[in-house]
This record gives sequence, structure tokens and C-alpha cells, in this order.
Amino acid sequence: MQSKSSMREAYGRVLVELGKSCPDLVVLDADLSGSTKTKDFGKNYPDRFFNMGIAEQNMMGTAAGFALAGKIPCASTFAVFATGRAYDQVRNAIAYPGLNVKIIATHAGLTVGEDGATHQTIEDISLMRTLPNMTVIVPADAVEAVQAVTAAVAFRGPVYIRLGRPAFPDLFGDDYQFQIGKAAILREGEDAVIFAAGIMVSKALEAAAQLSVEGLDVAVVDVSTIKPLDRETIVKLAEKTGAVVTAEEHSIYGGLGSAVAEVLGEQCPVPMVRVGVEDRFGESGSPEELLDAFGLTSEHLVKAVHGVRDRCKKR
Repeated sequence: MQSKSSMREAYGRVLVELGKSCPDLVVLDADLSGSTKTKDFGKNYPDRFFNMGIAEQNMMGTAAGFALAGKIPCASTFAVFATGRAYDQVRNAIAYPGLNVKIIATHAGLTVGEDGATHQTIEDISLMRTLPNMTVIVPADAVEAVQAVTAAVAFRGPVYIRLGRPAFPDLFGDDYQFQIGKAAILREGEDAVIFAAGIMVSKALEAAAQLSVEGLDVAVVDVSTIKPLDRETIVKLAEKTGAVVTAEEHSIYGGLGSAVAEVLGEQCPVPMVRVGVEDRFGESGSPEELLDAFGLTSEHLVKAVHGVRDRCKKR
């Protein structure tokens, strides 16, 4: 059985490590430090940790102030609050002036589970990627999450990082090297390509393995940076395979699927299927129940690949 690790716990650990070498790093949380795992930073660096209470809008404004004072603030809460409740402050106080704030949100997507639709943000990537100056990152596992946070702290400018609640399959080893703006080709293929982000990267690898038994050679690409998008890799794989599937734990509107479709529409029109949440809100249930109910499984990706290849044959 494939091992799993929690990205939010990895986030908590890397904050502590970064605190040793980065004295300007400060961490803000909206009374959820036990869940976001920023509490570990608070224990180690109490003078650089700020519990802002259940006041996400105030937290974003304070983070902007820290950035103006030369600090490197990481502001954390659940993704639905970071991008929804505090959108105006993120837009006008952080993105508009291009301040050096890192918004690192946990509990994103359907896999929040039983908390239900009010807490299952499936539009956060859309909201963040449309903001000028904002970099948007969706790690696929704990290793990539650690490297993404490290890269974000070293990067100048506003960054949004989306982390999940449950433990996700471990995909990368210590030799993996994350780069902002670069997609990672995890599996080469000639017959189709799946561009995936977050938890759907592991589902895409499972689907590709299933399809290989059927004699289909499917490429899998981890598109962890949604903005700026790695247009070169997307176009290269689309030209090579002629059949594209995108996979995300997010609405098909405005997220990875939309971003890839925009690139292909301009540079390389090919048959494409977007696998994600259709035009609906989430529901209460276990993460696995929800992924199945909303069509976010390896089996659904297998069907999507067959579907897009059938369209290629009809052209």
C-alpha cells in the first residue's frame, strides 16, 4: 500500500525550519493554528507568531503591514476563508500593491469531507489566479508542499499555496526539485496526456497505470504552479499526444482546466476533457465518498482518456 503524508503537517514542520534561517519570517493565523499546524512555529518563535482571532480580513491587512515593514508574513487559515471571506483585502491590500505576503491555506477542496459545502472551497484557485501579481501553487504531496513553501518564502511577491486536509499519497523522493512556474512530467506517453494538480496527480498516475494494461501509453504531468503556467510543457505534450485531460479537485471553471484550455485554444487546439467539479457545490461525506460522487477518481480519468481519444478518431 502506498504511504501517505499530511501536507499541512509538513507545512508546520517547514515553517519551524525556515524560522531558524529567516529571522524576518512571521506567521499569522486566524484562530486555527491547531488545524493549519502553524502552532509549532508559535511554540518555537512566540515573538513572531500572531493569532489574529476569527478575523481573516484583519489578518490579511496586518500581513500587508508586516510586508511593508520588511517582514515576510505567512498568513494561514482554511482556504474558504482565506480566499472568500478575505478576498477584498487580498485583492486591494496584497495583490494590488504586489506585497511580499504568502497566503498558505489548508483544508481546500472536497476532501475537507464532513464539514460540507460551506467549508469545501472549489473556487479558490479561480479567485486567486485572476488577481494580477499573484502566484498560485497547488502541491501534489508533502514533499512538494515543503519545497513550495520554501520557494515561496524566498520569492518576492504575493503567493497563494493551496493545501488539503487529509494525508495524500507520497509521490516524490528527496531528489525531487520543485520550481515555481515549472510543471513536472512524471510519466511520458504518446497516446494522451493528463495534466493534474493536487490530490488528482496521484489519481492520474493510477489511471495511467490502468490504461497501460490496456495498451495505452498516457503521459502524466504535475502542474503544481497554476500561475504562472508552464505553457511550454503544456503545448509540447499536447502536440505530442493530440489528446488532453485535466484533473483537479476544484471547479472546472477558472482552475487548472480553464488555464490549460486557454493555452491550447491560443496555441495548440486539440480535443480536451476537463475532469473536476461540475457546476455545483460540495456535500457532506468522507473524502473518498465525495471524490467518487463528484467523479474525481482514477476510474473516471480512465473514462475521460477513452472519451477524448474517441473524439480524436472522429476528427
